[in-house]
Amino acid sequence: MARLVMKFGGTSVADIDRIRNVARKVKREVDQGHEVAVVVSAMAGETNRLVDYCRTISPLHDAREYDAVVASGEQVTVGLLAIALQEIGVPARSWLGWQVPIHTNDVHGSARIERIETKEIEKRFRDGMVAVVAGFQGVGPGGRVTTLGRGGSDTSAVALAAALKADRCDIYTDVDGVYTADPRIVTGARKLDRITYEEMLELASLGAKVLQTRSVEMAMNHGVRVQVLSSFADTPGTLVVDEDEIVEQQVVSGVTYARDEAKITLESVADRPGVAAMVFGSLADANINVDMIVQNVSHDDKATDITFTIGKADMERALKVLEGRQEAIGYRRLGADGNVAKVSVVGVGMRSHAGVARTMFRALAEKNINIQVISTSEIKVSVLIAADYTELAVRALHSAFNLDVQ
Repeated sequence: MARLVMKFGGTSVADIDRIRNVARKVKREVDQGHEVAVVVSAMAGETNRLVDYCRTISPLHDAREYDAVVASGEQVTVGLLAIALQEIGVPARSWLGWQVPIHTNDVHGSARIERIETKEIEKRFRDGMVAVVAGFQGVGPGGRVTTLGRGGSDTSAVALAAALKADRCDIYTDVDGVYTADPRIVTGARKLDRITYEEMLELASLGAKVLQTRSVEMAMNHGVRVQVLSSFADTPGTLVVDEDEIVEQQVVSGVTYARDEAKITLESVADRPGVAAMVFGSLADANINVDMIVQNVSHDDKATDITFTIGKADMERALKVLEGRQEAIGYRRLGADGNVAKVSVVGVGMRSHAGVARTMFRALAEKNINIQVISTSEIKVSVLIAADYTELAVRALHSAFNLDVQ
């Protein structure tokens, strides 16, 4: 017997038939003698509908009331799933975030989980009952409903698994695992049996949509074994585990991409201490996150160029911030390009194998793809290229690192 947390996203509970399908999957685990807690999202599209209501009534709405509204989507699905389970003979009850309770801070709209009290759920486990828990929500210090931000149901599930000391957290999605690349782009992409927390964290942060970044980080910090599975096919998934559980590491485990990048260049910036701090401090004050950064070497010790990337949605706002500080920063020209993409290769095997960057750059050069910006970490290399070459680059790199299905 094991203790499992099963999480189902919006597409998995999009209608009554799919909710019944989820109930059957839960029953299968219960019939094997497992203790099960289920975390569910709102039905597909429901959260967007509720968000639109809030924005239509008031663009500057009260964040506390916004959370009260958007958290209601999960209330419907936990109730319906509990009813569906009862209908097929599985004892179940629904739990909203405040009923568990899942304690969060008071940052409404993007709250962080601080602790989860599991005493009552564990008591119900002993009575043979399934706990159906609303994802994406909790309760703040003042007793108000809070929400965790987009993708928060994954975080809810992993946090609950950690608090319950579950043997595994199964994340059911509309894909059947983690692939070496997006199968829609690379026909030879392979599903991975296992991947490390670090690799999954890099892939999630670099554009892979399989798991939410915060959930992977939490799983890694608490040692929660996560399995990615399909809600619609009974096939083996991908386990996200500690590096020690993988006997032999691939040099590169995956290739991913992100098209929501924008590049900004400040030309002829004064080459003196404090200028970079002024540039990036101004962006930080405007809550604009910066990703890749390159500063050209100054040949005359007087001026240099600074290039960096941000989210494409922040491009216009960043330009206004920097234009407003031109005199203080002292740049000659400000340029922006929203037609770029970041392509990355990821693998813990890079730690012990040389030549990854050479293979990557050679493969791109052979396809006449120009590299605009480069950034690296211990287990990834990312390049910024023209967006038109994204798919060509991903396929070329997938082949160059021998990831194609044999």
